[in-house]
Amino acid sequence: MRTGLAARAAIAATVLALAACTGAEARADQRVTLRFWAMGAEADALSSLVRGFEREHPDIRVDVQSIPWTAAHEKLMTAFVGDATPDLTQLGNTWVPEFTAIGALERLDSMAAHPPAVDSADYFEGIWDTNVIHGALYGIPWYVDTRLLFYRTDILAAAGYDSMPGSWSAWRAAMEAIQRREAGQARRWPIFLPTNEWNQPVIFGMQNGSTLLRDDDRYGDFSDSAFRSAFEFYVRLYRDKLAPIAGVNDMANPYQEFARGTFAMWITGPWNIGEFKRRLPDSLQQSWATAPIPGPRGDSSGISLAGGASFAIFRASRHKAAAWQLIQYLSQPTQQLAFYRLSGDLPARLDVWRASGLESDRYAHAFWVQLHRVRATPKVPEWESITAKLIDRAEESIRGGVAPAQSLSELDQDVNTILDKRRWIIARDSSGAAGHAP
Repeated sequence: MRTGLAARAAIAATVLALAACTGAEARADQRVTLRFWAMGAEADALSSLVRGFEREHPDIRVDVQSIPWTAAHEKLMTAFVGDATPDLTQLGNTWVPEFTAIGALERLDSMAAHPPAVDSADYFEGIWDTNVIHGALYGIPWYVDTRLLFYRTDILAAAGYDSMPGSWSAWRAAMEAIQRREAGQARRWPIFLPTNEWNQPVIFGMQNGSTLLRDDDRYGDFSDSAFRSAFEFYVRLYRDKLAPIAGVNDMANPYQEFARGTFAMWITGPWNIGEFKRRLPDSLQQSWATAPIPGPRGDSSGISLAGGASFAIFRASRHKAAAWQLIQYLSQPTQQLAFYRLSGDLPARLDVWRASGLESDRYAHAFWVQLHRVRATPKVPEWESITAKLIDRAEESIRGGVAPAQSLSELDQDVNTILDKRRWIIARDSSGAAGHAP
């Protein structure tokens, strides 16, 4: 009798176990799987953060795919053309206009307004603006980036300056003072401005009031007096031997050269806070600092570029509500702080800067100041092609001795050719006619 009862009990237990497994499999089959593409080190940090989201949302699974930055743009574009986009992605802020123009991204205005809301007032104004295209919101800032000065405080002090000047004229005078002091040293320059980077001339131009493009972003405006005078200031730094005529690859190890005193200043980004701490010798750890970029008329005109990366949802996603839940989760102050600690990327939220102490950090404080003075580059999908031409024309003046006015006139011609299709589309849309491309 006991044997029969035991057998029946064992059978019942097996049936219950099978039912539980079947139920678990059914629940697993019902889970939403979000495909999230992220780039570089951010993908590694993200993988650990989404585990907490999955615990709070057991009905959602997040599949993070890591993509190298060098391949990201092409892979995202190929996925869009092939109808194989993920649900959401990390998107460089300067890419937002391009992916918006081709209709790849979902508008986020109504989602951001729905409680718990994601409020623009919690973010740096200039960074938030990079995601607003024609008044519509297409991305939520994840981390922020801009460019400013890293410099050797000891070299500046030896030249007679206890802090970085705030205006172009005073900044140049400081560079000239360093140049005079280093006159007997071979291969010494006050500042390193890689010739194959577009950031510096664009920053100087925007500081001087240039819009870069004109007439609803249909034409280049680089020959305008605002950009031209800024470009002349930039080119003179090379011609007067205040900056070496060298690209990024020409300076084999910029950290080593900075430590040697080969150059005393460098316009670069926040990732180099960590690199300087790791790569510079202990003897120099108290001899470098960061500062906002001087402006032509003083500190208030010293703007810089609005950069970083944002969260974006693809229009083709079948799980937009779940994707938005993940964006809300990763936008919480606790998650932003955790992401900063994992990645070193500067957080997008103002309250996280204050809570973490970044606002008053010795090296990050200058970024806090600069990020309140940033501006988005023109929001046109052709911007990357335009910057490539800008580098080419700038190097003609820096290396080839071409007059700045001539280089900029030719640059405007290049840009106008790049923007041909944009002008045609705007003309067609305004007339309501089908039209034909020129």
